Amino acid sequence: MPTLGVNFTKMELTKTGQVTGKINIQNNVLITDVEKSELAIGEQKHPLLKVKFLFTVVYEPKVARMNLEGELLSVENLDEIDSLVKQWQKDKKLPKESMAGLLASVIEKANIEALILSRELGLPPPVQLPRVHLK
Repeated sequence: MPTLGVNFTKMELTKTGQVTGKINIQNNVLITDVEKSELAIGEQKHPLLKVKFLFTVVYEPKVARMNLEGELLSVENLDEIDSLVKQWQKDKKLPKESMAGLLASVIEKANIEALILSRELGLPPPVQLPRVHLK
């Protein structure tokens, strides 16, 4: 499923406490809607799959919370888009084969944004960063 882009539509960041002691950081992605869209290039219109999502990062005990809402646009053929939208409307689920690629794209972009925002709020990074160990 080729991804055309991942865009954020809303960012909420709240720091409610100081970072002291052990902090537990939990990330989650939730697909909130799936719909058909289109991209106009000149006179031609190309079908797109629009997947709306909510990416959350929670710092416990009650230190901070990030909510990143956005949309992923994916290029598909019209039959595949119609099938995915119909399945979403019926079950609020997508096939595992489709979800893997969609979630990977969302998580990649959202983790980068969450990393930048955590730095701005003086919070630990929400993803494990590589460490260099010299012997």
